[in-house]
Amino acid sequence: MRPEDRANPRVLVVDDEPHIVELVRYNLQQEGFAVAVAYNGREALQRAASDHPDLIVLDVMLPEVDGIEVCRQLREHSRVPILMLTARDRELDRVVGLELGADDYVTKPFSPRELVARIRAILRRTGGGTPLPEAEPLKSDGLELAPETHEVWLRGRPVDLTAKEFELLKLLMRHPNRVFTRDFLLEHIWGYDYFGSTRTVDMHISRLREKIEDDPVAPTYIQTVRGVGYKFKPGRGRGKR
Repeated sequence: MRPEDRANPRVLVVDDEPHIVELVRYNLQQEGFAVAVAYNGREALQRAASDHPDLIVLDVMLPEVDGIEVCRQLREHSRVPILMLTARDRELDRVVGLELGADDYVTKPFSPRELVARIRAILRRTGGGTPLPEAEPLKSDGLELAPETHEVWLRGRPVDLTAKEFELLKLLMRHPNRVFTRDFLLEHIWGYDYFGSTRTVDMHISRLREKIEDDPVAPTYIQTVRGVGYKFKPGRGRGKR
């Protein structure tokens, strides 16, 4: 890991599926974690020894050395917290992993937000890493979002958002002017295991606009990029209701 990342909790993500590795890495980095990755059991043992992570997310089904054996070898000399990823129908793997000293497990397919919450809970219990500072509120021209308390205000008035609406707005506000495709939003808000269509994104954006835009038909915060997706545009001088 980079030296500048050492102040943040350090997580080693181990999975042989690059798609899952990138999904987990993205969501952890968005929450302020420093992330290293490995794609097989042998590499996981090497990275654990060299990087000294505060927590390891460890898939059971790994090439070269499987996750169960990685867990066993780590527990011979380390108490680093381990969260195991297991297939939904592999109960025996979960039992063996916990008996070997894993701290928790998440079954695939999983919600990225649940995974992050489990990691935070383990680090609180074990005291691993340096606690992350409270996330700073996101503000833009009368609109304010508080990540820690899941609250949103528009010109000082609270806005009642659903969980998905809140996550969409938080992602867009964190990256002003960046264009997100519908597929990206669907995967990162609903999870890679969600089988709905991108129309789901459009419907949630429409409802979100109804709650935060002066004119939902001509939105100023959340703008459509035709043929691509959506972006959040910060600005000044929006009209008052």
